[in-house]
Amino acid sequence: MTPDPLAPLDLAFWNIESAEHPMHLGALGVFEADSPTAGALAADLLAARAPAVPGLRMRIRDTWRPPMALRRPFAFGGATREPDPRFDPLDHVRLHAPATDFHARAGRLMERPLERGRPPWEAHVLPGADGGSFAVLFKFHHALADGLRALTLAAGVLDPMDLPAPRPRPEQPPRGLLPDVRALPDRLRGALSDAGRALDIGAAAALSTLDVRSSPAFLAASSGTRRTAGVSVDLDDVHHVRKTTGGTVNDVLIAVVAGALRRWLDERGDGSEGVAPRALIPVSRRRPRSAHPQGNRLSGYLMRLPVGDPDPLARLGTVRAAMDRNKDAGPGRGAGAVALLADHVPALGHRLGGPLVSGAARLWFDLLVTSVPLPSLGLRLGGHPLTDVYPLAPLARGHSLAVAVSTYRGRVHYGLLADAKAVPDLDRLAVAVAEEVETLLTACRP
Repeated sequence: MTPDPLAPLDLAFWNIESAEHPMHLGALGVFEADSPTAGALAADLLAARAPAVPGLRMRIRDTWRPPMALRRPFAFGGATREPDPRFDPLDHVRLHAPATDFHARAGRLMERPLERGRPPWEAHVLPGADGGSFAVLFKFHHALADGLRALTLAAGVLDPMDLPAPRPRPEQPPRGLLPDVRALPDRLRGALSDAGRALDIGAAAALSTLDVRSSPAFLAASSGTRRTAGVSVDLDDVHHVRKTTGGTVNDVLIAVVAGALRRWLDERGDGSEGVAPRALIPVSRRRPRSAHPQGNRLSGYLMRLPVGDPDPLARLGTVRAAMDRNKDAGPGRGAGAVALLADHVPALGHRLGGPLVSGAARLWFDLLVTSVPLPSLGLRLGGHPLTDVYPLAPLARGHSLAVAVSTYRGRVHYGLLADAKAVPDLDRLAVAVAEEVETLLTACRP
């Protein structure tokens, strides 16, 4: 297997990481257990299956001069994804002592950066103290996988299940160092179009930093500590609200976040009046069932969450209208599409400018609200059913909170990741999420 150069966005994620701000995403899965030894058996299974999943054997190696066959314009100073000849699954799968609180343990584990000299992923198995359950915390570096790719890698070590075969990608002719002159006119038009789009995105991002009314609760000095919390709500309740008010399930899920933040800010004394934090809503540009899912394919929408509005249905209406405007404009334009600018930066620029870019995130948005799709089929590990799965998004420098959402087997799971010192009351925000769903249900009743 030949080395594969990192795509520009992957390279950006690799270079903006620091010890205080690791750029890995996570998922905390909770499984039913039929015996106190189920967790240990699960760890053995994960270690035994990992070598058969090619993506889990891939390390990321910084390179100044990639092999001649891989050289592209702007490639110098980049990195490649390549097999690790020293790969040992026991370096990546770890069995821990029994835990009484899976989220408390997961928070401490999410603090630790992944080792950059090895394939950047880990699986931590946490047996339940009561013997009736165990949890697995998967961690994947964002340069190795986005949410969909991480799901593919994790599914490779879970029990086999029947999935549709990926669609084959058309064969691409080999690319030389110089472009085909017959393609130059089309390439020139494409380059000009890309340049115009980049200017549009940059201008929109600059304007988004103006006239901000946020809250100190979303922005904090980085402590390097992490805390996680999670809450699960009934998907049928979400569908009831959607059918009553219109819009999409995602609109309701985002509005729930806005309402929960309002409760939380008021209860902790920060106040919600006039607060409208900028939420970055990532949008996947990956084609479903792609045969070659490596590399991040992300854009995003930027919107103001109507935290300051006291009316729950009005908050939902504001979210729906904002999402409709974003969808009409498309994920390729607007302030939320800043990730696309990574394609216009040479590899050396990513390497040298990573720390500067990471510090600018707080100027662009206040918190991340992302959705990670999961299959509707029941997942198992060693025959033990997965009952809950809480996605965990990376925390940008200067931010104190990130929210990730997944829908699985009739339940909606909110995974919350926060700076532990800035947000010691994260569990209260999780409770506020459940309370906001009830508030919306009450508001929808005649």
